[in-house]
Amino acid sequence: MSQHALVLTLLGESLPASLLDDVTALTERLGLHASAHRWLTDKAAERAPGRAACLAIELGGQALAEGRLDAEALREQALALGRARGVDVAVQDADEWRGHRRLVCFDMDSTLIKTEVIDELARRHGVGGEVAAVTERAMRGELDFQQSFRARMAKLEGLDEAVLEDIAANLPLMDGLETLMAGLKRHGYRTAILSGGFTYFARHLQKRFGFDEVHANELIIENGRVTGEVREPIVDAARKAWLLEDMAAREGLSLSQTVAVGDGANDLEMLSRAGLGIAFRAKPVVREKARQSITALGLDAVLYLMGHSRAAPAVEASADTSAG
Repeated sequence: MSQHALVLTLLGESLPASLLDDVTALTERLGLHASAHRWLTDKAAERAPGRAACLAIELGGQALAEGRLDAEALREQALALGRARGVDVAVQDADEWRGHRRLVCFDMDSTLIKTEVIDELARRHGVGGEVAAVTERAMRGELDFQQSFRARMAKLEGLDEAVLEDIAANLPLMDGLETLMAGLKRHGYRTAILSGGFTYFARHLQKRFGFDEVHANELIIENGRVTGEVREPIVDAARKAWLLEDMAAREGLSLSQTVAVGDGANDLEMLSRAGLGIAFRAKPVVREKARQSITALGLDAVLYLMGHSRAAPAVEASADTSAG
């Protein structure tokens, strides 16, 4: 890739030619041109509804080379186009780390799995409504995490450990998780769970998918019952960010070599510290603040934003770019 270049990535169930025409018009208005198009999915195999299509477009131009590009205008207009067309649009620097980051950290609840475990525990304990309301407010950033967490935990006092075992055995996995983890392991990435949830469930995912590290909250269980307390320190937003930095330092990595993926306000600090921060099916406030987001596809789309492909090599910009 050229020294002065950006990569605009389109992700959706399909990417029709009319969408690519809109992208071309947008970039040209801002003084950019496409130097190459690269399908990160197999265009011929991804025509069926519900399948993934991903195209990375390398952008260059005099405005970019001379530092005159209005990067925020590009981001805002690209995101607006994505919302209007029901696809995800990501704009990244075409730097040395694209495709070569080494550490990927994930939130767990509503990111790796399709549920908030504490809500499910509360439901099984008969206090679901009370706890769910507090959880939602915390995820929107309306409540201090540690205070709300302790309040929710207190309501779980007396819960039978057998309930935890049953939930752990039946965690609803997020779409694309298995494909994502297989891809990350194939490419040699170090992976970690950084969760405001519980180690009890994160360890289950670690055993199944081979996460290298798990950092979450440890429930205190006595005589087969949840006490309503957890061991310190509580994994909140600040600790997630610290853990990301600590792991990078231990592995001899720069933060530019890290990736973070999450959905809630509790993930924003971690997303902002990582070289590539991705809001996945996130709350609106998180999507607005995160540099990149995925809503249209499953978790395996993280691989595409990292620069990995299931497709043929890059083709010249003049080649056919229709998705069918």
